Amino acid sequence: MRVADLIEKKRNGGELSRKEINYLIAGYTAGTVPDYQLAAFAMAVYFRGMSARETLALTLAMANSGDMVSLSGIPGTVVDKHSTGGVGDSTTLVLAPLVASAGVPVAKMSGRGLGHTGGTLDKLEAIPGFQGGLSVDEMIRSLQRTGVAVVGQTERLVPADRKLYALRDLTATVESLPLIAASIMSKKLAAGADALVLDVKTGDGAFMKEPAAAFTLAEAMVEIGCGAGRETVAVLTSMEQPLGRAVGNALEIEEAIATLKGRGPADLTELCLLLGGWMLFLAGRVSQPEEGRSILQERITGGAAADKFKEMIREQRGDPAVVDHPDLLPQAAATVPVEAAEKGYVHRLRAEPVGRAAMILGAGREAAGAAIDFAAGVTLQKKVGDPVEPGETLAMLHLNCSPESGEAMEAGRLLRGAYEIGSSPVKKPPLILGHVDRAGRHHI
Repeated sequence: MRVADLIEKKRNGGELSRKEINYLIAGYTAGTVPDYQLAAFAMAVYFRGMSARETLALTLAMANSGDMVSLSGIPGTVVDKHSTGGVGDSTTLVLAPLVASAGVPVAKMSGRGLGHTGGTLDKLEAIPGFQGGLSVDEMIRSLQRTGVAVVGQTERLVPADRKLYALRDLTATVESLPLIAASIMSKKLAAGADALVLDVKTGDGAFMKEPAAAFTLAEAMVEIGCGAGRETVAVLTSMEQPLGRAVGNALEIEEAIATLKGRGPADLTELCLLLGGWMLFLAGRVSQPEEGRSILQERITGGAAADKFKEMIREQRGDPAVVDHPDLLPQAAATVPVEAAEKGYVHRLRAEPVGRAAMILGAGREAAGAAIDFAAGVTLQKKVGDPVEPGETLAMLHLNCSPESGEAMEAGRLLRGAYEIGSSPVKKPPLILGHVDRAGRHHI
């Protein structure tokens, strides 16, 4: 078998067999297939696409390129949740302890933030002492003791994806749908959960800007998950404006705590109850997702969800006192209001510039490995549909730099530009656009 022949076959629109794809990925992982040949293969896939069978084979080959986590020792159906990324997306911080409090084990391997989207691991590490870098054995012990663990991805998990993703970034092939789906799902399959709920974002602050493309990606990922023997559902959600009102690591932890106590923003609460209902359904805990939603609301009202978050934090060596005393989280030295210049209603609040403003203040990183400021970020006082008066606060900057610094000025400029104020009232936009399961698309 020659790599050049496989590249030619795909370039000409042929379908590669599972054996051929395994040969290609194994060789690339081992270093016997060079970057330039995989770059040619990725470009062929970019233009020719892949069949469902090829995409599944590629995903499984990548998943098997390193360690495969076994969670067979955990009683019940272990569920994982994945988001394709956005601004203010703190759903995992709420969902992991919330669903675990209902008796369904949740195991999640998360990454760090890059660019305008935040990383779950960064957010959790804003909690004093919290350790996200647990080994697989430590993760399993945490699951056995508390039913929940959110940890960082190990270096030995899906090495083929790390190599291929870096190559795609340098060869303008990141936007290939089969390669996106295989990249996401290979990590999910290797992490060992029995069932998967995918939150596929679309809109200004998401990777997939258009709903049609997001639905197509969701279909591909659900087909991969089900084809690999994992019950999988994808929910399509809007990221036109940020989720919730907090953007920044400690700020989002504080908002997640409020949500677990029943005092969170309506949109974040709605999404967590919806996704959580699906997680309970896939785990066989309820017969319909709506039943799961009711159970989770009871866990919030009764305090079990917040108590489970304390357990999770304590298990991962953090200070559980933050749940009752959020002021123990990192606090910014100063807050600066961004004020409205005119009377009217918020017609639009673009998510991406809000995320970029938070990043400039230190809440995110422009390069992998860069330090972040846990206290920095943005809180939104007004969102789409809200009325505003001249001089009223639209948003608040939380910063540790000087309010007169270039960073603060640029963040304020970005935030003001993110808001569009109109004279007439507008309806709040829909958050949920539909879902994809084994039966196909279901639009709302």
